[in-house]
Amino acid sequence: MTDIDAAEARRAIDYYYDHGWTDGLPVVPVTESYLAEFLATTGRDPDEVLIPMPHLNKNLTVRLAAINAALAGCLPEYFPIVLAAWDSFLRDGMVTRSIWQSTTGTAPFVVVYGPTRQRLGLNSRGNVWGSGFRANATIGRAIRLGAINGLGLKPHVFDQATQGTPAKYSCCIAENEEDSPWPSLAADNDIGPGDSAVSATVIRSVLHVEARHTTAPEQLAADFADSLCRTGALVRARASGYVVLNPEHARLFDKHGWSKADVRAAIADQGWRTYRDLASAGKEAIAGGTGWRLPADHPDARPQETPEDQNTPVQLITSVDAVQIVVAGAPNAGVSSIVETFGPFDRGPAITKVEERYRREPAG
Repeated sequence: MTDIDAAEARRAIDYYYDHGWTDGLPVVPVTESYLAEFLATTGRDPDEVLIPMPHLNKNLTVRLAAINAALAGCLPEYFPIVLAAWDSFLRDGMVTRSIWQSTTGTAPFVVVYGPTRQRLGLNSRGNVWGSGFRANATIGRAIRLGAINGLGLKPHVFDQATQGTPAKYSCCIAENEEDSPWPSLAADNDIGPGDSAVSATVIRSVLHVEARHTTAPEQLAADFADSLCRTGALVRARASGYVVLNPEHARLFDKHGWSKADVRAAIADQGWRTYRDLASAGKEAIAGGTGWRLPADHPDARPQETPEDQNTPVQLITSVDAVQIVVAGAPNAGVSSIVETFGPFDRGPAITKVEERYRREPAG
C-alpha cells in the first residue's frame, strides 16, 4: 500500500469545508486527472448545461456535475447514472420551478433500474433507505452536492428549508426487480430489459407504512391511500407520490390476481378524505392564487359550496397518474413506504435511459 500523508489529506478536506463546498460531511478532494476519469465515461461536452437556473444566474454543467460526483465519493463508473438522474430532474420540471429553495424542505429522489444496478452494486433489498452501500449513498449525494455547488442551493442562503429532511443528504434506491412479481417502473415506461434507466423527482418526505396485519389486498390499498392523503401532507389541492412496496406486499397483491395497474387504481379510488376531515385541519378550501389548501373562511379562499353532509368525500387522488409504484426492500416483512411528491405525474414519471455506449467496467 502506498503511504498516505494523513495531515495533507486533512488539510485538503478542511480546505473544502472552509470554502463551503460540502454538505457537512467530508468530501473527496478532486484533481484534474481524477475529474478526467469521470468525464471519460460520457461523450457529452463538459460545458453542456444540464440544469439551467436563470433566476439564480446559475447553470449546472456536465463538468460541475462530474466534480460534485467525485466530491461525493462516486466512482467514475457511476457518473452515467448521475447524468441520467440530472436529465430526469430536468424532464420532471420541479427543479427549475424553484422548489428546491422551498421552506417545505424538499429533497431529490432517484431510483435506478436495469442491469446497471447489479453491475455497480446498488442496493435494492434490505435497508434500502439506509446506509451501507457506496453506489446508493454517493449517487444520491452527488445530486445534493451538485445542487449546493452548481446551483447555489446552500442552507441559510438560497435553500430556505424550515426544517428539511434527512433525504437532503442522499436519497437513491434501486428497484428490486428480482423479487418483484411485476415488470419495473422503467419497463412500464418502455425501457427495454437490457437497458438501464433512472427516474428522478423532488420529494417532501419518506413515510414508513407498517402493514403486517392483513392479507386482504383491499385493506392494504386502503392503508396506502390513507397514508398518501394524510392531512399533514396536503399543501396543494391533490395528493400524489410513489408507493415503494416491499416484495412481500407486492406478492400479496399478485397472489390475489392484482396487477400493478389494479393496485394504482384501488389506491386512487380510495384516495379521499371527508369534508369534515379536511375542515378539522383547516384544509377544506383552495387558495385562488397559489392553489394551496386553507380554511374556507380565509380571505384568499376560492368561493365554494359547503356540503350539507359534512361526511361528503373529497377526492384527493384524482388520477392513477398520481400514484407510481416501485418495488424495493427485502421480502421479509410487511413494511413499505410512501414517498410524498408535489403533484400528479401528468406526463408519467421522468425516466431517462442510462447512456451505455460509454459504459466502463469497474476496476477489479
